[in-house]
Amino acid sequence: MSWWHYVEQFFPNLSSGPPNRPGLPDIFCISPRRCEKSGPAEGPEERFWTLCSRDGNITCLDFSSNGKYLATCSDDRTVRIWTTKDFLDRDHRSLRANVEFDHATHVRFSNDCRAFIVCLANGETLRMYKMTKKDDNITFSASPEDFPKRHKAPIINFGVAETGKFFMSASSDTTILVWNLKGEVLASINTNQMNNAYAAVSPCGRFVASCGFTPDVKVWEVCFAKGGVFREVCRAFDLKGHTAGVCGFAFSNDSSKMATVSKDGTWKMWNTDVEYKKQQDPYLLHTGRWSGKEPCRIALSPDARVIAISSASDITVYNAQTGEVEEEFLSVHGVVITDLAFDTGNRFLVSTGDRAVRLFHNTAWYRAAIADMNDMLKKATNKGTKERLQQQIRDAHKALNAVMKKKN
Repeated sequence: MSWWHYVEQFFPNLSSGPPNRPGLPDIFCISPRRCEKSGPAEGPEERFWTLCSRDGNITCLDFSSNGKYLATCSDDRTVRIWTTKDFLDRDHRSLRANVEFDHATHVRFSNDCRAFIVCLANGETLRMYKMTKKDDNITFSASPEDFPKRHKAPIINFGVAETGKFFMSASSDTTILVWNLKGEVLASINTNQMNNAYAAVSPCGRFVASCGFTPDVKVWEVCFAKGGVFREVCRAFDLKGHTAGVCGFAFSNDSSKMATVSKDGTWKMWNTDVEYKKQQDPYLLHTGRWSGKEPCRIALSPDARVIAISSASDITVYNAQTGEVEEEFLSVHGVVITDLAFDTGNRFLVSTGDRAVRLFHNTAWYRAAIADMNDMLKKATNKGTKERLQQQIRDAHKALNAVMKKKN
């Protein structure tokens, strides 16, 4: 399959790009290096558009592991489920689930994409909603009881293992709890980082990691016996090299790479595909600079080619291999960005803040892929391989130009 046919699977309307959407508030027009608020987006330079506008401030987003859905939660006491295949369409419809007597600060899909879990702001615990599909409709039903309240400090994040064997919740003190899906605590971890700034489950479902006041990221493996019975949580490895507290981190889709961002003004890219049980340590691939303006968040594209860092209300996109700045988007939201993520197919970068979800074409991914194929072309010795790479490079340039609304 050619590069172009591969891209067309994900961009069915690529020839025309994202359509104009008159009537939607807070749309931005984007130049390659800067975005400025200018009312409804029009014209050939549109590369950034608004998925929705809501009655409350959006606090979190999450993509389902199958890539079909995007969940967002807001302080208007709702969770909305969006279909990713509609991102480039003129109309965006969502399904709404109400959060009774509270609102959600975080939302995460279950591993089978048939449920989602929210963190309750006032209840300071977790609640599960089942998604039931009947005919063309999806209905939501909350579990009869919320998960027991076990944290003594506010929950800062939680995540569900792709294996379905456990999920993790972390609070702002130094506590991480590992749960089974029945709501029973399997293990409690003291991170010894003075306070937790961020924690997450790896996409492979093996690890949990945390960062905080200390200049490192700590990673643990959640171990199960062959029969699926929980065994233990053991220390796997640390990411060391920053000189100040780590604000956040992100995994690649296969968990073989991680990106970190620190108060010391640097971000780092790591290879974590190591045999830690044989005392092999992760090794540093690249160090880059960022503005240092907090609060910040970091996102790593699933294939680890692109890094995005939000700094207050701005976003900077980097080539993860060279460290070069690919794009800068200023004042993306009217308030601090609350969440930042790439979709599972590397197509979009999505941010939340104020009452809107902003979507960007991930053009940096095309450029990074083209650079990789050019490197492969230089090393290729087989004539057939060279011709195939040359064609794929041409197709990739076509796809990039179509997204950028420019002709060769």
